[in-house]
Amino acid sequence: MSNIRVRIAPSPTGPLHIGTARTALFNYLFARHLGGKFIIRIEDTDLLRSDPKFEKNILEGLEWLGIEADESPIVGGPDAPYRQTERIESYAHYLKKLLAEGKVFYCFHTEAELEEEKRELLETKHSPIHLCEYRTMDIKEAETLAEINSNYVIRFKTPAGRIIAFNDLIRGELSFQSDLLGDFSVAKKIDVPLYHFAVVVDDEAMDITHVIRGEDHIANTPKHILLIEALGFCIPQYAHLPLVLGTDRSKLSKRHGATSIDEYREQGYLPEALFNFLALLGWNPGDNREILSKEELIREFSIEKIQKAGAVFDFVKLDWMNGEYIRKKTSDELTRIALPFIETLLSGKQFSLDYITKVIALEQPRLKKLSELLEKIDYFFEEPQYDVSLLLWKKMTAENAVAALDVAKKLLEQNKEKPITAMKEIFLQKGKEMGDKGSLLWPLRVALSGKKASPDPFEIMEILGIEKAARRIEYAKKIAVLS
Repeated sequence: MSNIRVRIAPSPTGPLHIGTARTALFNYLFARHLGGKFIIRIEDTDLLRSDPKFEKNILEGLEWLGIEADESPIVGGPDAPYRQTERIESYAHYLKKLLAEGKVFYCFHTEAELEEEKRELLETKHSPIHLCEYRTMDIKEAETLAEINSNYVIRFKTPAGRIIAFNDLIRGELSFQSDLLGDFSVAKKIDVPLYHFAVVVDDEAMDITHVIRGEDHIANTPKHILLIEALGFCIPQYAHLPLVLGTDRSKLSKRHGATSIDEYREQGYLPEALFNFLALLGWNPGDNREILSKEELIREFSIEKIQKAGAVFDFVKLDWMNGEYIRKKTSDELTRIALPFIETLLSGKQFSLDYITKVIALEQPRLKKLSELLEKIDYFFEEPQYDVSLLLWKKMTAENAVAALDVAKKLLEQNKEKPITAMKEIFLQKGKEMGDKGSLLWPLRVALSGKKASPDPFEIMEILGIEKAARRIEYAKKIAVLS
C-alpha cells in the first residue's frame, strides 16, 4: 500500500455537479491505481449557503456512481472529523500562530472602501490588487481595534518580489509573481476561516500528497503555496484538470443540458455508463477503446495521459455509451432497474413480472436511457390512441387501410396456431403479392402499437397475444371507417 492520499472537498451549496463528480472520479482512479487512499471532505464553512441536504446529495451521488471513499463524514477515518465546521479549533490555532508571527494581519477596510479602491484602480488601468495599509499596524493595536470594531477580515501579508513556481503534473512548470496577488483574505474572524486558509490546513492535517482539481483553481495555487510555506507545512503535488466544456467549447452549464448527477440519474443513465463516460472526459487509455469497466479504468489510469485542453461533454456519445451498458444487462437485471421508470404505467393494474420483463426486453436493443421506456412501451399496458392518418401507408386512403387490416385479421385467424416466425413469413409473402409489403405491415403495426416507430409487429403480437392483437386490428378498422 502506497502513502498516496488524495481528496475531493465539495461545498454543500448545491446538488452534485457533473464537473465535481469528474474531479472526484479522477482522484479516485489515481488513488486506486497506485494503492492509495481517497478522502471525501465537506467544506461547509459558508454557513449561509451550505445545507445538509446538499451534503447528503453529494455523498449519495458519489456512492451511486461507484466512487467509494476510504475516509469521509460517513465512513469516518483516522483524520476525522471530515467537515470543516467541526474543525474550527484547528483553524483558529493556526491563525493565532500566524498573527503572532506577523504573517497575517487584521484589515479594517469596509466593503465600500474596497469597492472604491477597485474602481479607481480599474479606471487608471491598474490591476485591482489590494495592498493593505493595515499590514504594518502593531498587532497589539490591531487586536484592541478588533475588540471595538468587529467589521474586519484577516489577510495574508503577501511578500513582495517573489516568484512562486510549482510543477503541475499535467501542465508542467507554472510560475506566478507575488506582486500580482495582493494581500488576500484568509478569514472573516478567528473562528470563521475562508477557503484558502481552511483548505491548506485540512490538506496538511489529512496528509494529502496530491491535490487534483479543476484548472479554475490554478490561480489559487500560488496563494496556497505561500500559506503552506508560512505555516511550515509540506507542499503537495498539484495537478489541474481540464475544464468540462459544452459542445460550443464554453464551460458546461445548464444551457448545454443537465449539469447535476441527479438529473442524469432521473433520466435513466446507468451509474457504470456515467462512470465510464466521465473517465474519458480529458483522459483516454491510449487507444480507441471507449467501453471500459471500472476495473480496467483503475488498472490503466495514469495522470500522464490526462490532456491539457478542455474536455467536451458529448451528449450523443453519452447516450450511445449508456445504450451499450443497457444491452449488457440481463433481462431480469434491466427489469429490476427499469421498474421505477414505468411505475405510472403499472399503477392499479395487474401484470405479471414475466410479461413486464418480455416487454422491456423487446425495447432493450433500441434503448438509450431508461426514461425512454415510458413512452416506448405504454401500448403494452393500455390501449393505444392515435389519429387515423397514422394508419395510412404512403398514398394509402382510409378505405385502403380498412382493406389491408381485413387481410391482416383474416391471416391472423387462419394462422393463429402457428409459431410467430411462421406467421411472419406468411404475412411477408402476402405483402409481396399485394405489390408492397408496407401496405399490409404498416397499418398492422400501427394498429398494434399506435406508434409511428415501434418494434416488428410480430414481436409485438408475440407478447400481446393473438386475441388482443385481433381486437386492436378491429378497433383500427373502426376508426378508419369512421374517418
